[in-house]
Amino acid sequence: LVRVDEYERSSGINAEYGHRRNMNTLGRLICRRLPTLVRLGSSYTPWNLGILNHTAIAVPDLDASIHFYRDVLGAAVSPPEDLPDHGVTVVFVELPNTKIELLHPLGEGSPIAGFLAKNRAGGIHHVCLEVDNIEAAVRDVRAKGIRTLSAETRIGAHGKLVMFLHPKDCGGVLMELEQK
Repeated sequence: LVRVDEYERSSGINAEYGHRRNMNTLGRLICRRLPTLVRLGSSYTPWNLGILNHTAIAVPDLDASIHFYRDVLGAAVSPPEDLPDHGVTVVFVELPNTKIELLHPLGEGSPIAGFLAKNRAGGIHHVCLEVDNIEAAVRDVRAKGIRTLSAETRIGAHGKLVMFLHPKDCGGVLMELEQK
């Protein structure tokens, strides 16, 4: 991009002709170049965003949460699964169109323990979206200035590669990308 005064000098337009003429001339230049600018700034990505895989809820009492979803709401609930690499015990609540992931701390270094220390009653922890090419998605979002919470993708609760995106870069929401 060029500054207006540089454009005026290089094009021979004299500022005394008035601001309106200068902007119209500049406007015509921009309009002629607009298709190129739009193509260069397009939102093409080498990966595709998929469905909402799950919403994760941190819970202080896993047994009480299982009881609520299974016995009160009548949902299908998976058995608890310990994921020591992630510091959590997970339970999946199966819904017709998505899942709810119940997260409970596993060990003292659990990130969920820290979350529950700030939110004693529990609450929504993250949202997980599927992508068809996680490595390309991670490269692309990083190139667009989105921070990730780890250097490399790792295996998540479904046995698939995942990456968490920093909530400060995602509208205050911790986002998880998961390989489809």
